[in-house]
Amino acid sequence: MQTVSFQIVRTSNGDSWVEAHNKMYSSSQIGAFATKDAGQIAGLNVLRVVSKPTADAFAYDLQKTNDKIIAVYDLDGGTFDIFIQF
Repeated sequence: MQTVSFQIVRTSNGDSWVEAHNKMYSSSQIGAFATKDAGQIAGLNVLRVVSKPTADAFAYDLQKTNDKIIAVYDLDGGTFDIFIQF
């Protein structure tokens, strides 16, 4: 079995986090790192990784012609994400 330079640590709420270089990272953070790296490999200048609802709201705002209140939500992945824009 290969040895890796990080530990999997259980947090106080029961979640598993990665401990590497004296820092703790959640699975969401690890996923964001991978997404950012994939974008850079594809030649994109990735400044920040945002959630899908936030990205949808940004896209909507770019096309906005009337003043409206909009709520963008995403139930994918077992979480409930919502963005409300006035």
